[in-house]
Amino acid sequence: MTAANPGSDSAAMPDLDASAKTNEAWHARFSREEIQALLAVESWRGVASIATNWAIIAAAFAGVAAWPHPLSVVVALFLIGARQLGLAVLMHEASHRTLLRDKRWNDAAGNWLCAYPVWSDLHAYRPYHLQHHAKTWTKDDPDLGLVLPFPITPASLRRKVWRDLSGQTGRKFVRGAWKRSMARWRAGDERGRRAFIGFFVTNGALFALLAALGHPLLYLLWIGAWLTTNTLATRIRSIAEHAMVPDPSDPLRNTRTTLVTWWERLLLAPNRVNYHLEHHLLMTVPHYKLPRLHGMLDARGLLDGALVTRGYRAVLERAASKPEASATATANSTVRVPPF
Repeated sequence: MTAANPGSDSAAMPDLDASAKTNEAWHARFSREEIQALLAVESWRGVASIATNWAIIAAAFAGVAAWPHPLSVVVALFLIGARQLGLAVLMHEASHRTLLRDKRWNDAAGNWLCAYPVWSDLHAYRPYHLQHHAKTWTKDDPDLGLVLPFPITPASLRRKVWRDLSGQTGRKFVRGAWKRSMARWRAGDERGRRAFIGFFVTNGALFALLAALGHPLLYLLWIGAWLTTNTLATRIRSIAEHAMVPDPSDPLRNTRTTLVTWWERLLLAPNRVNYHLEHHLLMTVPHYKLPRLHGMLDARGLLDGALVTRGYRAVLERAASKPEASATATANSTVRVPPF
């Protein structure tokens, strides 16, 4: 199959028949029983994932409380920012109804334990995200604008990283989230109003808990991480998943899986979010079974030629591979706020 240029018009409108044939080909290599085993939701593992993310957040807070030093603050900001992304990933899991088996508990946990604390809303996110799955790399893909500018120049990537770590990107997210929340409130959107209240209830509970433990100022780490390290981790994840793909019409080559080290899992790829190719092939496989699906695909030769990259450094080097002399429009690309 001829690779399309991801920046061209043809890249935004792939051959959906080719996509269907690829899916048919890999499905034929799996038995019905294997697929059913991969799709089975194990609620205790979803609960364990939520608990693990919050435990890492708690450990980061405790580290600063026990050792209030600039180094511990920096470490905490990166750990908390990564786990804020982790909570968003679990909200994403809940959007596919694969976090907990019971649908009501899935949505309740997805919102109150994952989405609301990071100023997101599962019910607003779900239709948006399912459209991304249905329309990947077409003109109707709501995430297309996030990846089309790449590759960019090294200088442009450095500017983006600086805007993230300095809070400039985060402030844009805050303004966008506030406007969106107020619009839903004024429109009488019941779920929107519940989400708005949920943001304040969950964050108020976190502040109250830290205050009760004698460390109310630690809440500033939560705000600071969301404005800085979380936006950087989110940007890197977004680039890795769909930018610079060799063939937008091929499900094995329009979405990237990034094989990571332990520290990349800790800081950039929480909750197996790096197995994105596998997630797009079978989107209702719970996150803890994606490594198994990856191994099965690999063992059957289905990943030969697929878009699998080792490490985020390689992804970022490719993302920043545009010559400086050709830097023009992408240097100040618009930051779009996801409708969480």
